[in-house]
Amino acid sequence: MTDRNVAVLAGGLSHEREVSLRSGRRLSGALRAVGMEVREWDVDASLLTRLRDERPDAVAIALHGGEGENGAVQAVLELLGIPFVGTPSRACRRSWDKPGVKAELVRAGLSTPEWVALPHSTFRELGAKGVLDAIVDRLGLPLVLKPDQGGSALGVQMVQEAADLPAAMVSCLAYADTVLAERHVRGTEVAVSVVHDGDEPRALPPVEVEVPSGFYDYTSRYTPGAASFHCPARLPEATLATLQETALRAHELLGLRDVSRLDAIVTEDGQVQILEMNVSPGLTDTSLLPTAVTAAGEDLAGVYRSLIERASDRA
Repeated sequence: MTDRNVAVLAGGLSHEREVSLRSGRRLSGALRAVGMEVREWDVDASLLTRLRDERPDAVAIALHGGEGENGAVQAVLELLGIPFVGTPSRACRRSWDKPGVKAELVRAGLSTPEWVALPHSTFRELGAKGVLDAIVDRLGLPLVLKPDQGGSALGVQMVQEAADLPAAMVSCLAYADTVLAERHVRGTEVAVSVVHDGDEPRALPPVEVEVPSGFYDYTSRYTPGAASFHCPARLPEATLATLQETALRAHELLGLRDVSRLDAIVTEDGQVQILEMNVSPGLTDTSLLPTAVTAAGEDLAGVYRSLIERASDRA
């Protein structure tokens, strides 16, 4: 495995560029430490030339948001015939649409908080106040507003009072043209990562997220010490098993490959409410996939070395 050369893609021009660069640096360092030849490449106008001229044996994608998760970069790699770790382009595109994913989960019998997704034009043409009043009447308060695309909780707003809705809506629309309004569900926030580094995909131990503010926003995710993590989550064994089964089922339902992460809330009665699915989990020092890998008694380099080997073999 040490004679294979790998390109780690990180950066890009999405709102999550800085997080992606941190993920890329950590992954590259881990792979170099086990003897792999690694190049770190940004996603810019020079990428196609590098891919053609230097043609890596495999690509590891550490991109978050934008082209790194909506299938665009994956489609280019497929066009060039370069194997990569991660979900194929079509399934990325499918998973990029949060309302669409929630609808698929419901059709499959899985649970997700009740929601409505509306474009900016609806608020403009029908009158923002009337539409916001209807949302509150249906979903109640508090509720969560989030962009219909993207990750890292960018643009996500927790709304406690109806008077705060207009400002929260404006903040959310800065990241996307469509807002997903979701009923707030109280419970234990958890994340379950799935990796397919062997014969079958497997779910890693669920990670419980504990945030003093009660809201796992961008600052809490990427500021050391702003959140506490417990892995495995402090939940009954039966609930932990259900979480892992749910993550595997959602991973396969959406056609995801190699690695993914399910974010969910476990209610007081033990019900798993899926918040969203992530095709490119973060790999920073405060990210949840590395936390789960460590709790499983493994290391990030070992897991990704196996994923890279599988990707190369697919070629």
